[in-house]
Amino acid sequence: MNVSLTPEMNEWIIHKVKSGQYKSSSEVVRDGLRILQNRENQRQAMLEELRHELLIGVKQLDAEKSQEFNSDFVQKIKDAGRQKLGV
Repeated sequence: MNVSLTPEMNEWIIHKVKSGQYKSSSEVVRDGLRILQNRENQRQAMLEELRHELLIGVKQLDAEKSQEFNSDFVQKIKDAGRQKLGV
């Protein structure tokens, strides 16, 4: 595989290797790709969780188990949270 980098990226990688943080430029690139992969996995997990929560909400709406979202409802949520925290 051949990868083209901007001069700035190339200098940054060289700096990381010279600093002793990494043994080679390949190690810097592999670490960056691992971080990118982890971020993508986290994003995917968050999307799956959001889809799950939305499905729960849709089912509750279908079962007519919804409440009007207004300032009174928000205050009840805040009060319940504060009570759990003992505040």
